Amino acid sequence: MPQNVLITGASRGIGRAAAFAFARAAWRVGVNYHTNRDAAYEVVEAIEDFGGFATALEGDVANPADCAAMVEALQDAYGPLDALINNAGISYVGLFDQTAPADWQRLLDVNLLGARNMSAAVLPAMLSRKRGSIVNTASIWGLNGSSCEVAYSASKAALIGMTQALAQELGPSGIRVNCVAPGVIQTDMNAALSPAELADLAERTALCRIGRPEEVAEAMVFLAGEKAGFITGQTLRVDGGFIG
Repeated sequence: MPQNVLITGASRGIGRAAAFAFARAAWRVGVNYHTNRDAAYEVVEAIEDFGGFATALEGDVANPADCAAMVEALQDAYGPLDALINNAGISYVGLFDQTAPADWQRLLDVNLLGARNMSAAVLPAMLSRKRGSIVNTASIWGLNGSSCEVAYSASKAALIGMTQALAQELGPSGIRVNCVAPGVIQTDMNAALSPAELADLAERTALCRIGRPEEVAEAMVFLAGEKAGFITGQTLRVDGGFIG
């Protein structure tokens, strides 16, 4: 029987790669986007072109009402959700004393509370079925911290803590909660880095290269699926052996 997954921030980057990876694994996919409508519909069309099932879902994960509406729409289309991928995220680069409170708040609203809002929206159905999987997208900076990315690192560290605590709370109900912590990946978020900066980051990575979104996506499919049935509360580094 096909399984259903909702992926936030799925119009580009790691989320886009995840949408394709889940669809190829025969999951029916909800492709969330906030502002990039055209890109989201391109993902949906591409999935349908190779025989998969996908639907685009507009919404801001920082808005609980949007989250509830997306979950309701996807469940009306495909039935109960088997997995949620909390992938939507934003970054901020700047000195600590030059990062305004509003920037801190927006990072927390999207990176941490966005995962909270989406998880709260999917949990009633998962709890009633006593099954489901939530996979959060953190970052190696949430484990190691990064200079000039204090607010971003803090938001991702909090997400890892939420993952561990929620896994303990939901485990008795048969719901698993895990996290991926990508390293330096070829995404729009890192597109502003100079060739010299990317070369330095590659040198600090044991595999001596920058990662691909598809490599993170495959880890998400694994953690969401039945092959990871006895794995919960874990943070899987997909970072090529990055030395922080």
